[in-house]
Amino acid sequence: MKKSLPVWLTVIIVIETLPMFLGPLLALLRPASFPGLDQLANPGFVAWLYAARNFAVGIAFLVAFALKNRNMLFILILIRLITDVHDLPNLLSGGALSSPLLVIAIFVLLYYLPALYALRYLWKEINGEGLTGIG
Repeated sequence: MKKSLPVWLTVIIVIETLPMFLGPLLALLRPASFPGLDQLANPGFVAWLYAARNFAVGIAFLVAFALKNRNMLFILILIRLITDVHDLPNLLSGGALSSPLLVIAIFVLLYYLPALYALRYLWKEINGEGLTGIG
């Protein structure tokens, strides 16, 4: 039986996974609210491509979490971190955001720092070092 995941890691996984489903739904239902999509003649294809990418990674997150597969979670959090690094400048350059500093703070506090902390923990778990507690 696999060792259970810490509660704090579960919270990070929820934080990392939730936007993988909410963002695509918003892009499909209201493409005009997404920076750049409103300027395209046919935003449908781009919205569907964005949705497909995010839904695929989101479903993979759910499977990895259900299996408690630390290797897969590590890779998916890394992918999520890379997509966030790509998505943040796109959001900022679109001009649709009222407060770029608030958006940067949200990305740093809710995505980047938790992802880096989870990656550190999972890396130690994968390499057999393990952590005692959260530090």
